[in-house]
Amino acid sequence: MFNYTFHWNQALRALPQMLEGALVTLQIAVLSMAIGLAIAIALTLFRLSGNRALGGFARAWVEVARNTPALFQIYMAHFGLGGIGIHLSPYTALLAGIAFNNAGYLAENFRGALKAIPDTQTRAGRSLGMSALQSFRLIVLPQMLRVAFLPMTNQMVWAILMTSLGVTVGMNTDLAGITQDLNARSFRTFEFFALAAVIYYVIAKLVTLAARLIAWRMFRY
Repeated sequence: MFNYTFHWNQALRALPQMLEGALVTLQIAVLSMAIGLAIAIALTLFRLSGNRALGGFARAWVEVARNTPALFQIYMAHFGLGGIGIHLSPYTALLAGIAFNNAGYLAENFRGALKAIPDTQTRAGRSLGMSALQSFRLIVLPQMLRVAFLPMTNQMVWAILMTSLGVTVGMNTDLAGITQDLNARSFRTFEFFALAAVIYYVIAKLVTLAARLIAWRMFRY
C-alpha cells in the first residue's frame, strides 16, 4: 500500500545549495565543450591531412569515444590513469572524460558537415593565393561550424547530463553530487532527485533556446 509522505520543504530549503551545484555542472559542461571542440577540429584536420598515422589516430579516437560508454571513459580518466601513477581529482577526471567523449562526437559531426561543403569552396580559396590551411580556416571552417551548430547544441545538452556520472568517481560539488549527499543525510530520495531532475531539465531547455536564438541571429542569411 502506498503510504509515502512527501516532505518538499526539506528539498526547497536545500534549493540554493543545489543551484550552486548546478553552476559547477554548467561550468564542467562548458569547459568540456570548449576542450572537445578544439580537439575535434584537430581530429578533423588530421583526417584531411592525408597522413595515415594521423588519420588512423583520429579514426581510433572517434571509434572509442562513440562506441564505449561515457562512464567507462570517466572511469579510465580517474581509476585507469591512477593505476599507472597519474592521479586526477574527481573534477579533472570528469572533465577529461566528458571532453574525450565530446571530441569524438563533434569530430564525426564535423566530418558530416564537411561533406555538405562543395570542394569548389576550397579550390576558390586556393585560386586566390591562400594556402591549404588558410582556405580551411577562413572559408571551410566557418561554414562547417554553421552546418554543425545545432548538432553541437545537442552535444552540449548531453555534456550537461553526463556530468551526473561524476558521483561514481567521488565528485560531490556538482548538482548530482550535492543531491546525492543531501539524500544520504535525509533519505528523502524522491523529493531531492525530482527537484534535481527539474533543474537539469530547465538548464537543458535554456541551453537549447539560447542556441536557437544564436543560430537565428548569426545564420539568418
